[in-house]
Amino acid sequence: MKILITGITGFVGSHLAEYIVNLKEKHEIFGICRWRSPRDNLSKIYNKITLVEGDLLDLSSLIRHIEAIKPEVIFHLAAQSYVLTSFNSPLQTLSTNVLGTANLLEAVRITGIDPIVHICSSSEVYGQVSEADIPIKETCSFKPASPYAVSKVAEDMLALQYWLSYKIRTIRTRMFTHTGPKRGDIFAMSFFAKQAAAGELGLQEPVIYVGNLKSVRTFCDVRDAVRAYWIMINKCRAGEVYNIGGIRTMTIKEALDIMLSFSKKKFKIKVDPRLIRPSDVTLQIPCIDKFKNETGWEPQIPLEKTLKDLLDYWRDMLSRCPWKVSTVIK
Repeated sequence: MKILITGITGFVGSHLAEYIVNLKEKHEIFGICRWRSPRDNLSKIYNKITLVEGDLLDLSSLIRHIEAIKPEVIFHLAAQSYVLTSFNSPLQTLSTNVLGTANLLEAVRITGIDPIVHICSSSEVYGQVSEADIPIKETCSFKPASPYAVSKVAEDMLALQYWLSYKIRTIRTRMFTHTGPKRGDIFAMSFFAKQAAAGELGLQEPVIYVGNLKSVRTFCDVRDAVRAYWIMINKCRAGEVYNIGGIRTMTIKEALDIMLSFSKKKFKIKVDPRLIRPSDVTLQIPCIDKFKNETGWEPQIPLEKTLKDLLDYWRDMLSRCPWKVSTVIK
């Protein structure tokens, strides 16, 4: 089977490509990436996949590659996915996520191929829900609380529209909080892990800078997430939307405490105002019954393993590349 992954060099995209390669089912994996995209996350499978140069904002490049590859499945994972950045760069966020998704769906329509197209939406579309809406179901109203969330509402609805209008077989997922090795250091748990690893290695003072630690999240390991995406293409229905998430719910502070329990170092916790969002979503607990009932998928990786693996990832990264600590807030 020919599989095309947008965002293949990123966190989830690289894990998905690695998962499919390790199935040893002889699928052909193609990834669209920009010329400047780092390839580090693909180091283990670089010679087992094919990368093609393109950009979501360049419709002609998408048409050219889709015509040449004729993928049977497209996983659309590329996005500007950092909520805080979306407040500082709303137009870039909207352009990349909304116009990029529209271009991809247009390329599928124009070329006339008939793939399954996975559109990766987000739990952020629900915004700040009331306790009466917990656990959050797919029918919960949209209340986007950031430009990023607005862009994901638009992606979500574009996918639905292309199914209704053109019968392009889109499947939408709204993934809740997920983390694990290779997560970028602009995201909370990975940012904490990087600081902890830097403190252990003596590259900075033993201080963890944080934002709002009171937010409640349900955590999922990225490796469980990509397994869910793979199961989805065979068992889920076109035109439908599915919540996907973990089963461990706690505050960000509680998750940080678990991570720091794997370190012998004692750390101080300091709130940095630069890490506080202008508006925040502080309560996200998903109902994943619809997805579980249709696929049989359940999370398998304990949160303790997720957080330890994430910390070990940064320990290894900073021990080999200590200059990467420079992005930690001082």
